[in-house]
Amino acid sequence: MSEVAAALETLPHHRTPAKHDWERLSGNWRDRLDGQIAELQALRDELSDCIGCGCLSLTSCAIFNPSDRAAGKGSGPRYLLGDDRLAVD
Repeated sequence: MSEVAAALETLPHHRTPAKHDWERLSGNWRDRLDGQIAELQALRDELSDCIGCGCLSLTSCAIFNPSDRAAGKGSGPRYLLGDDRLAVD
């Protein structure tokens, strides 16, 4: 079952959902959505700099992410996710 379907299943079945039902349901997603929005804004703002994504196409990648060592921390834009660009192991 998808996350959305599971969330909709928590709504009352015996009556029409009210405003407080929708607020509860949407409130459960607020923190995650805020985090995703912040990551996207950081990505937008730093697209011209090495973000530790593994592409190694920028000149600064050789300095901040030599041989894609940031990949050892996991997938994705490691520096936007909070990993220190100077502490690649």
